[in-house]
Amino acid sequence: MTNGRRILPDSISQRTRAVHGGSRRSQYGEVSEAIFLTQGFVYDSAEAAEARFIEAGEDEFVYARYGNPTVAMFEDRIAALEGTEDAFATASGMAAVNGALTSMLKADDHVVSSRALFGSCLYILEEVLTRYGVEVTFVDGTDLDQWRAAIRPDTKAVFFESLSNPTLEVIDLRAVSDMAHAVGALVIADNVFATPVLQRSADLGADVIVYSATKHIDGQGRCLGGVICGTRPFIRKVVEPYLKHTGGALSPFNAWVMLKSLETMDLRVRAQAETAGRVAGALASLPGLTRVIYPFRPDHPQHDLARAQMQAGGTVVSFEVAGGRDAAFRLLNALRIVLISNNLGDAKSIITHPATTTHQRLSEDKRAALGISDGLLRLSVGLEDADDLIADLTQAATAMQDGGPPR
Repeated sequence: MTNGRRILPDSISQRTRAVHGGSRRSQYGEVSEAIFLTQGFVYDSAEAAEARFIEAGEDEFVYARYGNPTVAMFEDRIAALEGTEDAFATASGMAAVNGALTSMLKADDHVVSSRALFGSCLYILEEVLTRYGVEVTFVDGTDLDQWRAAIRPDTKAVFFESLSNPTLEVIDLRAVSDMAHAVGALVIADNVFATPVLQRSADLGADVIVYSATKHIDGQGRCLGGVICGTRPFIRKVVEPYLKHTGGALSPFNAWVMLKSLETMDLRVRAQAETAGRVAGALASLPGLTRVIYPFRPDHPQHDLARAQMQAGGTVVSFEVAGGRDAAFRLLNALRIVLISNNLGDAKSIITHPATTTHQRLSEDKRAALGISDGLLRLSVGLEDADDLIADLTQAATAMQDGGPPR
């Protein structure tokens, strides 16, 4: 123990790091991490305050917008899980995406991004960055030739979702990272769908990894949060100044919730992924479904790549029904266990219709280009019994075929 911080052996596994990593104990020796619900901190003298504002020490804090002991524990633990030097926790997943990109870019910089992205990510790239003079080139993320053609000597960053939302396209992290690094560009990967449990993007070449901690990290539908993982210089010299002055910090209470959730994330995600694989197989045999998308299914276009990069196929299954929006709504309204919600990574199974929720801002042509049809549904598999979920989806598909559930 050093200054209340527990030093762990380098050889321990991810699961053990998720339980013990980053712990700071007060003089009381508490087992469960403490919540420091304070905005500010007291100094022994005016000279001490002056010195801390010039440069705070490793376990010294100035203001909760800059940092907090509970938040620091969460940052240290998620960085240990992801295999990066440091991390900065944010108020939401979108604050993490915006912070990672905006903190490093300026007018006339060039970014290459995959086009299959969550609607809010697209907004930041298409509307926010371009408004301030950043040039953004979009590519089909699965086509390495398009990446190769788009990345230029002056490209500053590439951005992608390692598994795209909601069509589950798989990006070849190593290949894209090699192309970006050849011109000195940073690789920023949104790894929400894969999670640090199933894929450590830093090991595959990503420089910066962002998460919506709202999803699998919390995993129980309680709190908003996000995190940016990367090298210590990038986090502390680029990201931290931007976020501490623009106000995107994570609250100490939410950080504490995320800390406790990390203790069980490995168990939850692996169980959810196992069930998702079973559900995907069952969906493929149901009437009225025209397509099932799951990275570990042999019919997935990037099946071999997914198995090379990931330990399991993830917790999300997308599928398409014949009959468009009306048929999709009939299936949704017939479900008895699976909940209709636009979140994912929850202990409860939840489903959404992307064309009218998460991606409704996009034009019909843009949705079509991304493979988001009016019949597409995105299912986030929870911790329920697999047989119960399959039975619920089966009866809902039957009701869809029969014209919908009884009113």
